[in-house]
Amino acid sequence: MAEAADNQGTSPSPARRWLRRTAAVLAGAPLVAALLAGVAAPQAQAGGTSKAPTGSSTVSVSLDTLTPSAPVKGDTLTVSGTLVNRGKRTVTDAQVDLRVGPRLYNRTSIDAAAQRTGYVPGADPYPVGGKYTVKIAKLPSGISQDFTLSVPVSKLDLGDDGVYQLGVSLSGQTAGAQYDHVLGINRTFLPWQNKDSDSKTGISYLWPLIASAHLTAETGSDEQQTPVFADDDLAAEIAPGGRLERMVSLGSQLPVTWVVDPDLLASVDAMTKSYRVKAGDTTVAGTNQAVAKKWLSSLEAAVADGKVVALPFGDPDLASIAHRGKNVSGTLSHLQTASEVAGVTVETILHLKPSTDFAWPVDGAIDPSIVDVATSAGAHNVIARSDSLQETAGLSYTPTAARPIGGGTTAVVSDARLSKAFQGDMAKAGDSTLAVQKFLALTLALSEQDTDKDRSIVVAPQRMPTIAQAQSMARALHALDDGRWTESQTLIEAAAAKPDAEATTTVPRTSQYPKKLRSQELPTQAFQDIKSTQASLDNFQIVLTQPERVVTPFGNAVNRSMSTSWRGKPLEAQQYRDSVRTYLQGLINEVQLISKSDVTLSGRSATIPVTVQNRLLQNVDHLVLRLKSENATRLELNDGGAVAEQPIQIGAGHSQSVKFDAAANINGQVQMTAQLYTDDGRPYGAEMAFTVKVSELTPTVLLVIAGGLLLLVLAGIRMYAHRKRANAGGAAGDDGSEPEQPSDPTPDTGPESAEPSGTGEKVDR
Repeated sequence: MAEAADNQGTSPSPARRWLRRTAAVLAGAPLVAALLAGVAAPQAQAGGTSKAPTGSSTVSVSLDTLTPSAPVKGDTLTVSGTLVNRGKRTVTDAQVDLRVGPRLYNRTSIDAAAQRTGYVPGADPYPVGGKYTVKIAKLPSGISQDFTLSVPVSKLDLGDDGVYQLGVSLSGQTAGAQYDHVLGINRTFLPWQNKDSDSKTGISYLWPLIASAHLTAETGSDEQQTPVFADDDLAAEIAPGGRLERMVSLGSQLPVTWVVDPDLLASVDAMTKSYRVKAGDTTVAGTNQAVAKKWLSSLEAAVADGKVVALPFGDPDLASIAHRGKNVSGTLSHLQTASEVAGVTVETILHLKPSTDFAWPVDGAIDPSIVDVATSAGAHNVIARSDSLQETAGLSYTPTAARPIGGGTTAVVSDARLSKAFQGDMAKAGDSTLAVQKFLALTLALSEQDTDKDRSIVVAPQRMPTIAQAQSMARALHALDDGRWTESQTLIEAAAAKPDAEATTTVPRTSQYPKKLRSQELPTQAFQDIKSTQASLDNFQIVLTQPERVVTPFGNAVNRSMSTSWRGKPLEAQQYRDSVRTYLQGLINEVQLISKSDVTLSGRSATIPVTVQNRLLQNVDHLVLRLKSENATRLELNDGGAVAEQPIQIGAGHSQSVKFDAAANINGQVQMTAQLYTDDGRPYGAEMAFTVKVSELTPTVLLVIAGGLLLLVLAGIRMYAHRKRANAGGAAGDDGSEPEQPSDPTPDTGPESAEPSGTGEKVDR
């Protein structure tokens, strides 16, 4: 970005020029010493097996603290740090010195100075010297030593207000170079402004409260719908000392605009009640309710002034949607829903009304498609970054953040230098101190740019700062508390500021979108998976009597599936989408047909029962059970049809047996198909097939016939035995009378064979 002070600046005074020329002449002696040291270095390494740092890289100098960060007249500057001898020889007769370089007139010169490494005789100024040094008699190889150096600001010979380069060096001797020379140096920046500026720059610093997805779509198998978390990592983040706890604690003391993902609030709010955490194939009870309540309470107090911006629920990846998802039907409607629920969620939990009029693409990188997607969800302000929407008008200063880009949309362009100031590893005190000092130097140089315009500058840091990064950000903002050259503003104020008429308002082409960011986007398949899940959910909720119990958790899970937090984690993103789809299918399968074994009709007419089971915790309705005969000529349903239907209503946790009338015309087997449908005719669940055997001679009829035959045989045997006894008695009679004739018996032939009643009972498994 072009800036005023990058091209223009006040010339140094004659006295300062004289001092610099004198320093350049006197630099000859150190230059000779440095050259001699360069010759001696190879000799010192000749006998070694590995290379060791030499010259001004022999000793590592870390600047751990610098206070005050931006001194004023009368202050004493104190620098503390650590020395580490990385060379192979002991350093002797050493001392630590403070060196104040020339004033840096613009942000480009600050960037260049930050890239310098090593000591350069002539370019690096002489040390302050005198009694303001730290003597070190001996520093053996591999040994570290702390130091603290204090110098009154009046001894630093600072001139006009501005940014000065500050160096801390260690000079000493080694066995291979027995003369004083610089063995280590580190540089930082010293902002110097002794009085308040007449023109202050407005700074809007975004303080993001965003986390990755932790809450699943699952709810416990109870009426309370106990939420289930994929892990307990969120509890660790909001616990004392955790990342999100520190963000709230630090932010509560800073003039910042909170940028919140409502999904984070909803997840923590779910933890305040009974919740479960996955543990392998089961779940265990969550135990961090008190931690969650305390965090929400602290956050509510911190944002009481109302400076809150709510992102769409789940922080959806706008670039992924624009480049890969918008052509998949339903994707944009999910984004709109996420935007609509955002304000309600924040207001319900934090009891304040947030602004929902901002969209924040990843790293502030925009193109026309991203802007279109952002505005389609209702946002009128898009948070961009100056390395995306770059200045092309040749301005000599940094323009104000607000830029009208057409269609009633404002691009709120954050400053790239300031926004990326704390993206590195801030875990080491030295790295944090350097980042803080450079941030302050950049803000002062920006404020000193040659312009009479009142400007609003926006700083949009990384979405999920580490604890160390957040602490460094807080240190930098506290250093601006006195308001000498800046004043705090909210993001809403920055977006409403009067735009600079000369600033660039042309959105970069889609082809200019950074390749690195594009490679991290969600694939098109992700949005197709989401579409499939939504279709299943739409079909499922039709049959539910309490659809909100399912629609809400799954709707939120779908929003999380599009989250920006999945960038760079394709496997984890896929696993999350799969888990949502699998769980939904499991719920759908809780309403199903019970498998049947083959059925045999005991006559020409009968009933065929089909059982439907509902294992959900709510009643189901608006279902139709359809039974189909594949051969209506052989077996017809409901007075001549091949298909019969009956509406279904089943209570929670119950089963229902539905009976269909059937009539057999021809013996043989008939394939039957049972299928559930929703009221609007869409299939629900898998179909069930079974076979019906049609036969007149059923086992019962055959048993009756066999019984009758047996009775006939027994009757014949009885008659034969009776006649034989009668004949024997007549032959032996002495009175000549005729033997008694048996009466003509009526054979007992048993029951007659009959047509089945058609009421035979079937077994349904």
